[in-house]
Amino acid sequence: MPIRPFVASLEPFIRPRIARRISRPISGPFAILLFLCAAPVVFAQGGPPYYTNDPGTPGNKQWEINLGYMPFLYNTQSITHTPDVDINFGLGDRVQLTFENAYLRVDNPLGNPQYGLGQDQLGFKWRFYDNQKSGFAMSVFPQVSLNNPDSSVDRGITPRGASLILPVEFSKKLGPVDLNWEVGYNFVHLGGDGYLAGIVAGHEFTDKFEMDAEFYSVGVFRPAINSNTLGIGARYKIHPPFILLLMAGRSVEGARNGQPYFVGYFGMQFLLPPKPFAKD
Repeated sequence: MPIRPFVASLEPFIRPRIARRISRPISGPFAILLFLCAAPVVFAQGGPPYYTNDPGTPGNKQWEINLGYMPFLYNTQSITHTPDVDINFGLGDRVQLTFENAYLRVDNPLGNPQYGLGQDQLGFKWRFYDNQKSGFAMSVFPQVSLNNPDSSVDRGITPRGASLILPVEFSKKLGPVDLNWEVGYNFVHLGGDGYLAGIVAGHEFTDKFEMDAEFYSVGVFRPAINSNTLGIGARYKIHPPFILLLMAGRSVEGARNGQPYFVGYFGMQFLLPPKPFAKD
């Protein structure tokens, strides 16, 4: 994720998903992706390197740490997470605690690049339904985004208000294909509320290698603005505890409409304490 700025009237949000507003006027849809910027594990196909989350949790007293470089590129501006840090800890087999943040670089044509710490994102995931026989699972994953006591707000790196995301995640195995989807509502303080929705479909080609495709959408209700992206990604289990994470994609709409011409995630996942991968 897991994912936010730009017309003065648009208050970005989310995982990631980082909500923020740029103090100078910028194209509206670019703001949507600033949601995505400021945005977790091992259950279906969701979570890093994708924006859509899944019902999976790390396991009791297990850590899942994702470190990634996330670029969002437009014709005249860009946002990058360098790096994006996503830390997850399992409490029991069905509960996960999450902390996520990123160091952001924001480039726009009206001034020098701006750098700053994004909003802290704190989450609590509970997989309340898990049917091993049917391969169907569901979870809720509320996440709150809060500003740090620094100058990121004044420099247009983060929004002035907090936000609360209330999503529901689903996963289902259909033969050789794993499906994961997520829908949620975003409550934004000092800004317009919005939504998020995503679906990931993938297949494990070997015990160590999987590939997936993702469609992801975020939007604001008032004014009505949305951004839809398509991405292709992969996970490769190098050696415990290291998993390589890769994803590249672009907007469904043309870049000329202010949508990103490239989005991506390039990073590494660490599963701690180390233990052999399945079938190793």
